[in-house]
Amino acid sequence: MSLFKARDWWSTILGEKEEFDQGCMCVADVDNSGSGQDKIIVGSYMGYLRIFNPHPVKPGDGIQPQDLLLEVQLREPILQVEVGKFVSGTEGLHLAVLHCRKLCVYAVSGTLGSVEHGNQYQIKLMYEHNLQRMACNMTYGPFGGVKGRDLICIQSMDGMLMLFEQESYAFGRFLPGFLLPGPLTYSSRTDSFITVSSCQQVESYKYQVLAFATDADERQETEQQKLSSGKRLAVDWVLNIGEQALDICVVSFNQAVSSVFVLGERNFFCLKDNGQIRFMKKLDYSPSCFIPYCSVKEGTINTLIGNHSKMLNVYQDVTLKWATQLPHIPVSVKVANLQDLKGVIVTLSDNGHLQCSYLGTDPSLFQAPRVDSREINYEEFDAEMKELQKIIKEATKTQDILPKSDKHRDLIVTAEVSPNLDAESQAIDSEVKAETVPSVTVKITIQSRVTAQKPNLAVCVQAPLAVTCDQFVFDDLEPDSSETVVLSVFLKGNCSPSELEGNCVFSYNTPTELNPEGIPKVAQCNFRLPLQLICFPAQPSKAANHKLTIDTNKPPVSFLTIFPDFVDPCEDGQANVLGFQFLTGSKTTVLASKTSQRYRIQSDQLEDLWLITKELTLRLEEHFKKQNCKDFACTFSGSIPLQEYFELIDQHFELRLNAEKFQELLSERAVQFRAIERRLLTRFKDKTPAPLQHLDTLLEGTFRENVIAAEEKSFKKIHS
Repeated sequence: MSLFKARDWWSTILGEKEEFDQGCMCVADVDNSGSGQDKIIVGSYMGYLRIFNPHPVKPGDGIQPQDLLLEVQLREPILQVEVGKFVSGTEGLHLAVLHCRKLCVYAVSGTLGSVEHGNQYQIKLMYEHNLQRMACNMTYGPFGGVKGRDLICIQSMDGMLMLFEQESYAFGRFLPGFLLPGPLTYSSRTDSFITVSSCQQVESYKYQVLAFATDADERQETEQQKLSSGKRLAVDWVLNIGEQALDICVVSFNQAVSSVFVLGERNFFCLKDNGQIRFMKKLDYSPSCFIPYCSVKEGTINTLIGNHSKMLNVYQDVTLKWATQLPHIPVSVKVANLQDLKGVIVTLSDNGHLQCSYLGTDPSLFQAPRVDSREINYEEFDAEMKELQKIIKEATKTQDILPKSDKHRDLIVTAEVSPNLDAESQAIDSEVKAETVPSVTVKITIQSRVTAQKPNLAVCVQAPLAVTCDQFVFDDLEPDSSETVVLSVFLKGNCSPSELEGNCVFSYNTPTELNPEGIPKVAQCNFRLPLQLICFPAQPSKAANHKLTIDTNKPPVSFLTIFPDFVDPCEDGQANVLGFQFLTGSKTTVLASKTSQRYRIQSDQLEDLWLITKELTLRLEEHFKKQNCKDFACTFSGSIPLQEYFELIDQHFELRLNAEKFQELLSERAVQFRAIERRLLTRFKDKTPAPLQHLDTLLEGTFRENVIAAEEKSFKKIHS
């Protein structure tokens, strides 16, 4: 443990219950101000994008309103943010945001203002790419040696490198022997992509080799054709490091040659361009992130490495030069130039603790107070103690339950879910095969105590749930006014959702005397949907493939009490057993033990256990809370069904691969049919001109459809 702590220059906590990871932060002059001052760009898995420009009055200050330049919710998880020359026709910097199924490139701009809250910043979508595969991470650079612009390479979860030449898609290539995605980077010196495979090997692929290799959409060739064409993807060099990698980075400073840095689970590697090891350092801790940041001595490079002991270590090659204590475990670390202060260390934790700090020499040590030799006046101490206890007692009596900032908010958003399903279903374009798809009404009320400009409301639910309307735009709200909207929620996809919760986000601007345009603000609330929206009562099943037992510390509660919306009081035998049938067709049964404090949930499908288990525990907690019972607890002592879980994952990928093979087979058959058409039409063109039209119609219609239908039937039979 270090004697020195990182000196806090500026810090803040991002959001509430948001999650962040390695690629969620970057630093750059994203608004092209030309001042050389970096901004901090942070994206979260909740979809929030924030841009900061810290200006503390004195070191250690918290966030000020003008420090947050921009905060928007993109409504999709943000996996990674990067800044580069991503737009054609300009060498200005733009922001690339990677989502699970989408890549978006934005321009960040600011409008000069003479108000107390500083300039106003906006983002403009320049272009976006919808991804056909689930993204994992990305890298960028001047691929192929292009000048004045950056191209983007995205690695998918199934091992495909998708390359984009700014506004257009270039090509995609599958990595050979792929199992799981690893960190990815680009070396402009060698024009290569470098990654660490699940075989614990550092692998380098030349861009030119990728460009001329077999396209990912043209894998119909035979092995002999691949060998003869010379287009098979080949690795440039490989190095076995014997462990998984957390991150990889390519650096080149003026005083040092280009190097590839790899942070492993227990070792730190520095490689040459050709894959040879320059040096390695064995770590006696578990690292969490790193960044090579500068070279202060010719032939050496300095590196910051954070670990899970809340430490940040500074290395010059393999020599430890400094160690400092952080207030959190960093998952990402950067070095930035902020407010004319060069070399500010920016760290981000997985729960959103963002801190800008610097290395100081003031030790944070506890110093024992100097012993006072005078005699103790016990009567004076007793009187002071009684006075303090009196103050504490009065403060406890008058203390507010909520903080004033929460108790007297300027604008409040509330959502009220109807206790009954809609008499007439409002479901639209539902894919569910059930006879009727129910819906439930949600009433959302906005109460404003201040003037709210440009108000709009967004309503989000977990797919495959859907709402009849998810966006509402209002006229400006006056003080002490309110607005109410009504919408319905229903099950759109033919599968069960992962949760029955929704979220309302209301964004607006509040004007001030110096800023009539308004300060952007956000208010939000959550709501819980009824279980009846996705299932209905059914006869319990005696046998099932998957079973789950929940232990409690209280006697079992009758289902008549906790599931009154699913139990008919007139029917006997439903006090301790209950059946649920999902709209998708599957069935789940819940049983309460008569002799022990246990509940069993069972179903033929593993994925159906979760929602009923969650609903059961929530209703039990609410029941005992009404009984003023504070020590109620649910526990699970069985083994986690990992084998069944992995089988579901294998089945999912197998179905997807079969679908891809079927599409490839249909494409191949279509090519064959067109060739047959050409030959037949050529053969009968001169001999039988009259029936030619009928022959073409036959080929276009009955013959082709029958053969394709037969192929589809045969394919399903083989892969059933």
